[in-house]
Amino acid sequence: MDRRSFLIGSLGVVALTTSGCVTNKDTATTATSAASTGAAAKLDKVKAAWVYVGPINDGGWTQAHDVGRKYVVDKLGSKVVTTYKENVPEGAETAQVIEDLVKDGNNIIFATSFGFGDAMLASAKKHADVKFLHATGAWHNPQANFGTYYGATEEGKYLAGMAAAKASKSGKIGFVAPFLIPEVIRHINAFALGARSVNPAATVKTVEIKSWFDPTKERQAADSLIAQGCDVLANGGDSPAPGEAAKAKGLPWVGYDSDQSANFPDIWLTAPIYNWGPYYLNQIQGVLDGTWKKADYYGNLKDGFNALAPYGKIVEPATQALVDAKKAEIIAGSFTIFKGPLKDNKGADKLAAGATISADDLQAINWFVDGVVN
Repeated sequence: MDRRSFLIGSLGVVALTTSGCVTNKDTATTATSAASTGAAAKLDKVKAAWVYVGPINDGGWTQAHDVGRKYVVDKLGSKVVTTYKENVPEGAETAQVIEDLVKDGNNIIFATSFGFGDAMLASAKKHADVKFLHATGAWHNPQANFGTYYGATEEGKYLAGMAAAKASKSGKIGFVAPFLIPEVIRHINAFALGARSVNPAATVKTVEIKSWFDPTKERQAADSLIAQGCDVLANGGDSPAPGEAAKAKGLPWVGYDSDQSANFPDIWLTAPIYNWGPYYLNQIQGVLDGTWKKADYYGNLKDGFNALAPYGKIVEPATQALVDAKKAEIIAGSFTIFKGPLKDNKGADKLAAGATISADDLQAINWFVDGVVN
């Protein structure tokens, strides 16, 4: 679920968020109008489908997407029929799931994991009348009916890193990483830079579990980080299992994907989260109106696609003010997270003073900043 894309398109988004058995749910059973073609006539009803890598109650990534799907249903009512398939494995099975969704008459399909990309693109090339949108996908693809969408989560990660470092007594922060791929490396780096902006001696220890959703592995990794002396935890995977490990030891926790403050009131710091609903609504409305156009999208804090979850009660007022001030700078464009001088965690110079990392290079980053221990 390498969640990346770029190029802010003219989407009109208004600022306001495994493997296993494949299941299918419909919000309605009535058939849709014929699929939109070419410049596309208006439709009376759109059939839209979502392909999820995890379960809709994972407490994180997939659940947040499904909240977005429900947002569409709430806004469009009888004008949309939505379907989702959860626990879809990345790999050969993906292609069959997507082809089945095409055969079922879906006008637009959203796939929410990076590993779904090849199958999505293959189907897009075969079915020009269907719109295919790939969350976290590889951008700049010329296929006219295939787009990507994601957000600048590194912004929220930086802010969360500040809160984590302020909460740490030892300066040792643990990060449970799903896969050490560019998206996750980018997030870890931003988190570490945020932490070291308030404590230059802070370190971020990472453990890779090679899974997006595996509560058992996530818990084991979190426990191992605690055993290594980390007194604050953060995670980049899909379940709140690291929060359970932190709760068992009374340690502060930074979540991801969803607001878990109500479930972990005594240890909650904050979390980078997403507002998927308005984006989904915009894309489906475009199909309804016959105005849909391919556009790769990379949202951020400024446009409301990304957000920082509410602070927990353990976050000191002074820390909240500090993080809020930096958030305001990011939104105003007066602060750039990845700006030199930067060294990697092996001591090599990676970015000269005053220089910034290009959008393309940031999307493909494969090195850790100073302070990350992996």
